[in-house]
Amino acid sequence: MADELPKPRQYNGATGGWGSVEGIARIELAARASPSALLTLKDQNKPGGYMCASCAWTKPEDPLAFEFCENGAKATLWDLTRDRCTPEVLAQHTVTELRGMGDYALEMLGRLTEPLRYNPATDTYERADWDTAFTEIGAKLRSLDPQSVTFYASGKAALEPSYLYALFARAYGHNNLPDSSNMCHETTSVGLKKVIGSSVGTCQMEDFDHVDAIFYLGQNPGTNSPRILHPLKSAVERGCKIIVFNPLKEKGLREFVDPQNPVQMTVGTPTRIDHQYCQVRAGGDIAALMGVCKHVIAMERARGPNDAAVLDHAFIAEHTHGLDDFIATLDAADWGDLERASGLTRDEMEAAGRCYAQAKNVMGIYGMGLTQHVHGSQAIGMLVNLLLLRGNIGRKGTGCSPIRGHSNVQGQRTVGITEKVDLAPVEKYRELFDLETPVRDGHNTVAFLEAVCDGSARAFVGLGGNLANAVPDHVRVHDAWRNMELTVHVATKLNTTHCLPGKASWILPCLVRAEIDEQVNGQQWVSMEDSFSHISGSRAYRTPASEHLLSETAIVCGLAKATVGDRYPKLTWDAWQADYGRIRDAIAATYPDEFFDMNGRMNTPGGFFRGNAARERVWKTASRKAEFTVPSVLNACGVGDAAGRYHLITLRSNDQFNTTIYGHDDRLRGLSGSRMIVLMKPEDMRDAGLAEGDRVTLVTDAGEAPGGAQEMQRSVSGLAVVPYDLPAGTLAGYFPELNPLVPLWYHEELSQTPASKGVPVRIALA
Repeated sequence: MADELPKPRQYNGATGGWGSVEGIARIELAARASPSALLTLKDQNKPGGYMCASCAWTKPEDPLAFEFCENGAKATLWDLTRDRCTPEVLAQHTVTELRGMGDYALEMLGRLTEPLRYNPATDTYERADWDTAFTEIGAKLRSLDPQSVTFYASGKAALEPSYLYALFARAYGHNNLPDSSNMCHETTSVGLKKVIGSSVGTCQMEDFDHVDAIFYLGQNPGTNSPRILHPLKSAVERGCKIIVFNPLKEKGLREFVDPQNPVQMTVGTPTRIDHQYCQVRAGGDIAALMGVCKHVIAMERARGPNDAAVLDHAFIAEHTHGLDDFIATLDAADWGDLERASGLTRDEMEAAGRCYAQAKNVMGIYGMGLTQHVHGSQAIGMLVNLLLLRGNIGRKGTGCSPIRGHSNVQGQRTVGITEKVDLAPVEKYRELFDLETPVRDGHNTVAFLEAVCDGSARAFVGLGGNLANAVPDHVRVHDAWRNMELTVHVATKLNTTHCLPGKASWILPCLVRAEIDEQVNGQQWVSMEDSFSHISGSRAYRTPASEHLLSETAIVCGLAKATVGDRYPKLTWDAWQADYGRIRDAIAATYPDEFFDMNGRMNTPGGFFRGNAARERVWKTASRKAEFTVPSVLNACGVGDAAGRYHLITLRSNDQFNTTIYGHDDRLRGLSGSRMIVLMKPEDMRDAGLAEGDRVTLVTDAGEAPGGAQEMQRSVSGLAVVPYDLPAGTLAGYFPELNPLVPLWYHEELSQTPASKGVPVRIALA
């Protein structure tokens, strides 16, 4: 290769702006969305309107003229396509052929229109009717041990069907209720709860009006939650300083052009978002935040007798536990070790520490880049340590805010979709429905997948999603998936998981959220919970894609009636299906402190807040105080450095939401075309003897499985090397294409979330 280093790819524009408009228009044409989809966008995320089916950002009290972002618009247009995946279309392909097409091509076939049943003799999906589907699925479920059956939820279904789904599972006889949070923010549910007693964030929208500094870690707003850029922009223009910690220099955290600002869209200049960009290596946040905290403590010790205190001593004394041990750990930490583990210089960490100490109000915002590591809970603990030093939880303009993924993933947990008995409303089930629920914890996603692999999982019911493609260890999991006796999928479009049918397999097509849901008692509303714990209603206005579609709620009720029957007379499936208001009454009765008068309050502009004790400085921890914690490691990756070893970060593209691929343009990174690429620092390319475009194989280098079990070799071949601005030793590539590299056992230590942001790999020539 030439001596000159290859130039890293980059996008030369700002986030938002005309690029965002062009991106929406391109997907609108590709999706062949119905003209009425534009009317849906007009009402999207507004009071009385439709709540976006993409991310969980809030539905504001005072919406903008257009309250949708680029990726929210793509999700709506994708849902409202005019293309139809009819039984006649599917008759032209075997399931084996479909499985080889990939998710983009499968979804481009269009909306599913009728119930489908797998015929193993012809290897095709064939037309079925709803009565037959419910009857045969119910009979099969009754023949199986409930403990061998899993009910999965993708995070998209609204509160009403989610509440009934959890109730159905427990009436059937199990707590096997994993959901998509197991794959993403379960580390928050476990790790944040451990240190402040809350499994969800403490911030509210109004905090952005008062915050002076934001520590923003491991999240890419330009692609994953673009609507947050509006409050970030306003905060910056007010004087707020945003300190970013991320291995990639994401455009969404560098500069933004507001598409709703005519001046900025024409003659204006972009708004600079970051005050300081700390390009940490994979897993480097623990050491980076330790360095910031170490300097804050040094500033406290160096202040003069007449200087204001740097630490909030009154808050620490009244509300926290464990500071002395944490300070002792900081004192023992060597700056050289912190630099190596974080990938930052001491000067960078100290500059961030000064910014923190000088700010009255500080928020911590983070995403899966912080949590999807073997020691992700410890990284959350370090962020909370920083916030606690100056009392930055429980005051206006402060708090800790994880950015959730799917639109109701937080809400599903709230209304009972959990595998843990102690998180389920067991006493209320008994009181309201005379229902004695199973006493044994169910399994989360990793435990379910292990059961699939060892053959003890006999059936899978999926309320949305594309689980088999979203999970790690594709080769191992996919080989075993088809051995299940029954697979049932509630879905809107075809995906890879549907193409791994069990011995009996059904696809039950449902309405999308934007489509009118007409039941016996009239048109129905549904509701969701956003990242700020606000509950908002959503009303649909579009005609369903097919007269044969049922709502998710109707499908859950149909399955429950066919499976559980009249065993529990107080489980009134027909009445709930006829009137979703009755479901909300049941939710309010089950969770009276948070959901009282749910029907009356859910259409409040901005939604109603279900409360957060930690925001009020009530700490539901073992000590009844917020906990300073001492990390056991400096880097959150589970496998350390070695010669020839890299740490791989998996990413979503700008044309992607979870496993849904809208197109092949990753505009904000300057990338387009094939998704089979690996991003690499130019200097690392030179040292490895690689040139741009070389084809390589990544091979997992995680060591032995727990217990010394025999390890299989995991690899992905045919990846084109692309130069990119990354820390040394860090690679990046796309999810889910690189999921086969992640061992099922390589997960966060407390939550068992796949550690997909720091996968140890080696490079081999393809």
